[in-house]
Amino acid sequence: MSTTSPPVATTGMLIRKPVGVVFRAFIDPAITTHFWFTESTGPLAPNASVTWTWGMYGAAGDVVVRDFEPDCRVRFEWGGETPNQVEWTFTPLADNRTFVDIRNWDFAGSNEEQTAAAIDATGGFCLVLAGAKAWLEHNLELNLVRDRFPKDLGPHGDEHRGNQ
Repeated sequence: MSTTSPPVATTGMLIRKPVGVVFRAFIDPAITTHFWFTESTGPLAPNASVTWTWGMYGAAGDVVVRDFEPDCRVRFEWGGETPNQVEWTFTPLADNRTFVDIRNWDFAGSNEEQTAAAIDATGGFCLVLAGAKAWLEHNLELNLVRDRFPKDLGPHGDEHRGNQ
């Protein structure tokens, strides 16, 4: 008998800035909008409920903060009727560097749908981390999330990824 664990999306990145600077970038929409979503109804804080909007895609998502440890960790739920869990962990390192670890789990659907969601989330959070690194270290707004699915390619560019 074999058992399979539900999929978990994981990624991480070193950012060469102090933990307080990096943590604030992820909870303060005035900063986060430079590398992820386009609007937020407010900052992340203990027990906060906010809506993030990606104007370029006409999409929005509700976020409910479940755990909040300043400069250390944020865990939230998002994803509509069957929300999944996201946890960001911020580890301070020598020389004012920070390692950001992201985990996303509790995906809904069949095993195949959960796996596809985890793969998609991993790719998305890799872009978010790369964008955050570029913004915080070099003041460069790379538009990685904004440019992920150009409208000219159709819905999510699926036909150009072999997913017809």
